[in-house]
Amino acid sequence: MRAVVFGGAGFLGSFVADALTAAGHEAVIYDSIPSSYLQPAQTGIVGDILDEDKVCEVVSQCDVVYNFAGIADIDAASQKQLETTRVNTTDMTIIFEAARLAKIRRFVFASTLYVYSQAGLFYRSSKQACELIIEDYQKAFGLPYTILRYGSLYGPRANETNWIYSILKQCLTESRIVRYGDGEEIREYIHVWDAAQSSADILAPEFENANVIITGQQTLRIKDLLRMISEMLGNRIQLEYRPPSESANSMPELHYQITPYHFNPEVARKLVRNTYVDLGQGLLDLINEIHQSQHT
Repeated sequence: MRAVVFGGAGFLGSFVADALTAAGHEAVIYDSIPSSYLQPAQTGIVGDILDEDKVCEVVSQCDVVYNFAGIADIDAASQKQLETTRVNTTDMTIIFEAARLAKIRRFVFASTLYVYSQAGLFYRSSKQACELIIEDYQKAFGLPYTILRYGSLYGPRANETNWIYSILKQCLTESRIVRYGDGEEIREYIHVWDAAQSSADILAPEFENANVIITGQQTLRIKDLLRMISEMLGNRIQLEYRPPSESANSMPELHYQITPYHFNPEVARKLVRNTYVDLGQGLLDLINEIHQSQHT
């Protein structure tokens, strides 16, 4: 199938485009900037999602739409509430409508585990709003969809808005990690390539009109993750735990502690692959990547 990936020049979107290509699909990357990761078999389109005519033209030539566009950083979303609400909801409807008009075979939306939570502020609420709009498009017009609720991602092509990338870079430049919190928070980190492959797998018929959870298979405390990183770097890293109130983003509503889950009637299935990138190996690869980038 021919799939357009809106936001396909970004961290997760670029890997999803690669996973689609690897699976034999034709991938079209639509983003406001050129993709640094464009493969010869892929098509790159630079455009604005507010350009309704261009969006409709591109979507009309595709079978599947993946939507990774919008504000994806939870901290940025908390500080830019007006922009987040507009970009992540109203502007997204342009893509929804283009998909409806083109009668595409599947609309895939990148959501988050935070939709289950009482944390996340405007990032959470904007994703919840989009999910509801997508479900209404299906009810009103029969638009087939799959909603992907991602957990905590890490891996290559990230930048400092990604927490694991930022602390690994801090390790290599400052020999320390500063964590705002006590480290007892629990996460299930998933390598971005594993998440991308699962994002391609969901084109199977069984995932039509379904909500799918994509998280890691290794549950651990932040404190244990930081100890693991410190050991990888020869126990030369100073670990500092500071009160969340000292952080520039000190709003307690932003992040969950143990679980994002609160009661929500929309149940999702967790997609688990038979193989996955081990967390330790994934961290080591990312450390090497950051180290090489600092010495080239």
